[in-house]
Formats: sequence, structure tokens, C-alpha cells
Amino acid sequence: MATPEQLESTSAAEHKQMLSLLVVDDEGSIRSALRRFLTQQGYTCHVAASGEEALKLIRLHKIACVILDVRLPGVSGIDLVPTILEVEPNAAVLMLTAVNDATSAALCMQRGAIDYLTKPVDLSDLERAIERALEQRARQIDAAQITSHLKEEVAIRTAELRLERANLQRISVATLEALVNALEAKDPYLRGHSMRVADLAAATAAEFGLADEDVALIRTAGRLHDIGMIAIREDVLNKQGPLTNDEFVHVKSHAMTGAQILEPLTHLRPIVGYVRGHHERWDGRGYPDGLAGEAIPVGARIIGAVEIFDALTTSRPYQEKMPSQVAIERLGDLTGTVIDPSIHRALATVVAQWADDRTPTMEPEA
Repeated sequence: MATPEQLESTSAAEHKQMLSLLVVDDEGSIRSALRRFLTQQGYTCHVAASGEEALKLIRLHKIACVILDVRLPGVSGIDLVPTILEVEPNAAVLMLTAVNDATSAALCMQRGAIDYLTKPVDLSDLERAIERALEQRARQIDAAQITSHLKEEVAIRTAELRLERANLQRISVATLEALVNALEAKDPYLRGHSMRVADLAAATAAEFGLADEDVALIRTAGRLHDIGMIAIREDVLNKQGPLTNDEFVHVKSHAMTGAQILEPLTHLRPIVGYVRGHHERWDGRGYPDGLAGEAIPVGARIIGAVEIFDALTTSRPYQEKMPSQVAIERLGDLTGTVIDPSIHRALATVVAQWADDRTPTMEPEA
């Protein structure tokens, strides 16, 4: 039975056999001597007489360590170092030279060499230098693997956090939408209002030429534009007759209240201005801020126009619902005062397209 020392020795020998070394020197006698010595030490050893030959071998074999002569025909060893490391980034490069030149040594180290030995090199010194270089190479590989693993873990965790955040955002929006649905369910005339406004506002935004991201934000704002109604008193919401001035002021507060509800939710902050401003008017006589023209956020202008259209085309206690085209014509009378004329054109185009899509196909006569 092998002793622990024998097992350790066997393991070390197997490890060396797995490591390929490359000797690059233009002197054949040096190549042969070093190859013989390194093979005796248990390494797999290749030799090359030039930089071009060395690069071919590095591309063919997994070279762990390169013993590189500084003076070579063609490309010098100094210039060859960065090319070697470009082809095999994990290679440990040891420089050999017959001239003890501190400047050349510093340049080689700067370009990526690990050590610098002078000829004639003592073989025991060379062996120790190779062992140090291979140990440093192993540490670099381990560090690179750890860094890669950490980056992968960070990427995975970041993706998980993004997914969790997206899920929480969806849940928060769904919760607010449920509140809006609950509010609308109390009034048969308002049931489905926010959903209709959201769909038509998104289609109008797309027709208006807004980016997909903005269209999505406007759809969300359309679903939540009346969330502030949650703060309106039940007696006012359920009142059948006309509102008093104080009651009307109370109802108008829903725009600001809705904005205040959404403001703390970071992911909904882009739509706060849309919710706050959906009752502003093109001529500046709307509420709550009296904004005019393009000072009104585009999402608010779109939702405001669509909300009026929805009010005209759905049954209300005080009016019969209008056909879509009649409602569009009525909205046309409000352009330049209540509604942005360009928004009206986009809305009219969408309504016409939807009307065409819903027109039943005529069956051919028999």
C-alpha cells in the first residue's frame, strides 16, 4: 500500500505531465538540453527556433509556461511576449538572455513576462523559476475563475432582483387597478370606464407617434387616472342631481389626490403628471394647475381627450350615448379650447379604424 508521501509524489508527477512547456531559442543545443532536462522533470516539453514557430505550437497545444529567448530571428522575444499572451492569456512567460540588461528585463516584465533569467542558466534555478511561474499562473487562473464566478453570481442575483422588482411593480399596479374596478363597480354608468380609456388612450398615443415605452405608460395612466376618486365622499359620488360648487371643488380634487397616491411608487412616477393633468385644458382653463398648450404632459392631453370621448359614447343618467363619429365631431368643436387639435386628429383616426374593424363583412348574394 502506497504511503501518503508516495501518493503525493505520484500526484505531483501526474500534474507535471499534464503541463506543457515551450522552449523558444534559436540555438539548437540549448533547445535540446532544456528539452531533455524538463522532460526528465516530468513535464511535456515542446521546442521552437523562432517566434513564428512558437506561435504555431501555442495555437496547437495548451502551453502552460514559455521559456523565451530575448534574441530571436525576426521578431524579438521582447516583442513576442504580448503576442503570446494574446494567443494564450494564461501562459507564464520566462525570459532567457545572454546579456544581463536591466532595461530589457523591465520591458519584458512590463509586457507581461513573469521572470527574467540570464544565460548560462543554472538548471536548478530554472526549475525553481518554472515552479514559481506555474504557481503564479495557477493563482491567476483561480482568481480569474473566482472573479468570473462572482460576476456570474452577481448577474444572476441582479436578474432575480429585477424579476422580483418587476413582480412587485405588477402587483402594485394590479392592486391599484382592483381599487379602480371596485370604485367603478358601484356605478353602472362608470363600469369599465378606466379600461376603455386605457385601451383607447394607448392606441391614440401610438397613432400620435409616441414610443412603445410611452404608449405603455399612457395605458397604465389610463387605467389609474381616476384612482383619486377613492377619496371622494360617498354622498357626492352617489348624488343624482347637480353638484353644488363645494361638491364640484371636492370632486376636482381627485386629480391631485390620484397624483399623491402614485407619487411614492417609484415605478409609477413617470405617469404622475398624466394623472394629475388629465383635466387640464388646451386653453389653460382646466385644473388643478391651469396648464395650457404643450405645457400639459402629452399623456394627460391624450387621456383627457379620450375620457371626454368615453363619456359621450357611454350611457349616462343625464344623456344618451352618442355614436362614435358624432362624438368625434363634438370633440372637434372643443379643439383649440379644451383639446389639443393634434391629439383630436390622432383620436379621430383610431376611432375610424376601430369602426372599420368592427363593421361586419357583407355576405355575397346568392
